Parts: sequence; structure tokens; C-alpha cells
Amino acid sequence: MNLSIIILAAGQGTRMRSDLPKVLHPLGGRPLLAHVLDTARSLDHATLHVVIGHGAERVQESFPDAGVNWVMQDRQLGTGHAVAQVMPAIPDGDTVLVMYGDVPLISRDTLEPLCNVAGQGFVGVLTAEPGDPAGYGRILHHADGSISGIVEEKDATAVQREIREINTGFLAAPAAKLRHWVESLDNNNAQGEFYLTDVIARAVTEGTSVRGITTDNIDEVMGINDRKQLAVQERFFQQRQAEACLLAGVTLIDPARFDLRGRLEAGQDVVIDINAVLEGQVTLGDRVSIGPNVSLRTTRVGDDVTILANCVIEDAVIGAGSRIGPFARLRPETSLAAATHIGNFVEIKKSEIGEGSKINHLSYIGDTTIGRGVNIGAGTITCNYDGANKHRTVIGDDVFIGSDTQLVAPVEIREGATIGAGSTITQDAPAHELTLSRAPQKTRTGWKRPLKQPKG
Repeated sequence: MNLSIIILAAGQGTRMRSDLPKVLHPLGGRPLLAHVLDTARSLDHATLHVVIGHGAERVQESFPDAGVNWVMQDRQLGTGHAVAQVMPAIPDGDTVLVMYGDVPLISRDTLEPLCNVAGQGFVGVLTAEPGDPAGYGRILHHADGSISGIVEEKDATAVQREIREINTGFLAAPAAKLRHWVESLDNNNAQGEFYLTDVIARAVTEGTSVRGITTDNIDEVMGINDRKQLAVQERFFQQRQAEACLLAGVTLIDPARFDLRGRLEAGQDVVIDINAVLEGQVTLGDRVSIGPNVSLRTTRVGDDVTILANCVIEDAVIGAGSRIGPFARLRPETSLAAATHIGNFVEIKKSEIGEGSKINHLSYIGDTTIGRGVNIGAGTITCNYDGANKHRTVIGDDVFIGSDTQLVAPVEIREGATIGAGSTITQDAPAHELTLSRAPQKTRTGWKRPLKQPKG
């Protein structure tokens, strides 16, 4: 069975109250449409067609390598009209599945039975029974239980609004039949739109059986129309993410306070404390411990690493046995070798830190290469920016940097050197020597501290 998937993503999403096209709003750190595309690609023998309209250029730019057929709907005249824009590109022998760019959590398992029904020559309609059916089209049945039609809520009678079974919008049908029905649609309804749901009545009239596939996974089929619904779906998504992590062997201290906004690969015996936020591709080795309120983005962490509370780490590599934090910040292009210690209120940017080196307190290290076994004293700053350009600092193996030191790049501190506390180093320091710069200490005898003048 060749499957043509039509994803409707042309709507403006006015209830989001945003300039951003609705399908680009993030869920789990990725656009809504990205989730839909992932599910669509997971179905066998699928060709993807995406109908765009509002913010079309922006949507396309967000998915430069999507590998889909982008179809423009210049005027948003309803779901039936949107599907009609795609049908000329679909062979008659295909099965067509209609999906929605604002229903991001639909799963392959839920869609496959729908596609199988259509592959047998029938029309498949995905239905559900939410606690509150308001806003959704209602499923109408013949006396024998078969589906006779779908009525949109705006066009429904009071009796029809009491029906609990709703149309989720997901529909599958043989392409040749769907083409014929879509071409015959009219807009004689309260909204003046061409409803895709009207093809059901046409199918029934022409003797094609319409079979309902009911899902119990209500959260999967709920669309997102406003920020409140987006927040609800975010929590549901994160619940699924947390459950997957737990089943994979990751310990989450509180699954309700864990956000995975990307992908996680974790080894054995990983422990993640509350309020951790993981974004992008995060890889954690064995026996990694993540403290509370930690943010990790696109980071690779080796075995036996401890990251203490309130650290922010982005685009970094952390070697095995290292200890980070609390309150440390590792900025992009930071690489830590094994057994490094990065302490509280230390910021590192675009630097390589050698094995066993320590930067434990209140320091800024930028554009720097640090060797093995180096100790960086508290309050050390690499002065890497001259107001126009960035310059590198190079620190050799076994160097000791005293507290409150400024290293004015470009500068090299050679192997085994010691830099005296309170120094401002502007020239290269030789190996195995003490280098320091200090003004002579003076004491002014007889000096009196100024006194405050009385008020008034």
C-alpha cells in the first residue's frame, strides 16, 4: 500500500495571539509540525504533502530539509478546500491519510488501523469520546451502528450536541474516491467553508462503508488552538518523556518536575534531580548525577560525572569523573578532559581544559587552552577581548595561577609556571618560574578615616 499523507498546516492560529504561525509554536523544544512530520515519516511507504498558507515562507524556512511536497493554500476556505489543493499530486491508486499540523502527539500505533481500513477500500474515521466534546464535530450513526455522517458543532442541533463521540479530524480513504468526493463539496454551511467532513455523507450516499476507529488516547488527538491548550499538551508530552526515561533505567527524583526538550541517551544508573531541563541532543554516560535546577543543551557527559545544582551547560563535552558546580556555566565549544573540577560561579567559554585541572571559584575562562593538572585560583580572569577581536590564552601542564589574576591575551603561561596572586600578566611567563606583577605595598602612618558630617 502506497500512502500519501496530507498534513494541514495553513491556519493562522488567531487564538494563539502571536505573529508566529501556529504550527511553529514549540512543544518539547520543537515546533508542533516537527512532531507531526516525525510520526508521518514513521508510517510505511509514505509520501508527505504539507498544505501551508499563513506564514508559508516562514514555515518552509523552518524545515529546509523536510523532504515534503509543500502545497500553497492562498485562501483558507476550509479543510476540504485544503485537501483539494493536494489531490492533483496524488495517484489514484494511493491511500490518503489526512493529518493536522496542530495535533502533534498523534502516534503511529493510533494511525495504522485507520490506514489499514482505507487500504481495504473503505473510509476510516478516527473518533474519540473526551470528557468535554465542545468544539468538535459529532459522529452520526445509522441504526445499525455504522457511521452516517459528521456534523460540525456550529451546524449541530441541540440534540446532536449531546453526542459524546467526536470526530478527531483524522481520515483515511482511497485516493480516487476521495478526489471525487472532494471535488463535489459545497460551502452551504454556517462558516461558508468547504468541510472535509462532508465527504462522509457522500461516501455513505454512494455506498462506501465508513468505519470508525475509536481511540482511548484522548490526549493524542487533542488539537492546539490557544496557549492554554499548548501548556496542557506540553505537560502530557513531558509525562510521556519522563515515563520513557524511567523505563529506560534513568532515575528521576520527581518525574513531574523533569523536562526533556530534545533527545536523551543515557547509560546505566543515571540520576536526575528535580527541575532539570535537557534540550537538543544530550548524552549521559554511566553513573552520571544531575543536581536540581540544571540546564543541559546539546552536551555529551562521560561516565561518573557529577553536575551539582543550578548549572547551565551548552554545547559542551565533559570528560569522565569530572565534577561541575554548583552555579557553573559552560558555554559553547567548551571541552573538559577527565577528572576536571569546575566550581561555583565559574564561567567557561570556547576553551579546552586538560585532565585533572581545577577551576574551583569565581573565575572566567574564555578562548583558552589549559593543560593537565592546572590549578586556577579564585577570581582569575582571562582577558580575551580587546574591544575588537578575541585572543587566546595558553596555559601549560602543572601551572599554578594565584587568586585574583588577570591574564591579558594573547599570552602563554608555560609548563610548571607559578603566577603570584593579584597579578596582571601581559607577557608570556617562563616555565617552572614564579611570575608576578604587584605595585609596592605602602602604609601611610597617621592617616585618619573620613568621618560623616552631621546632617543639618
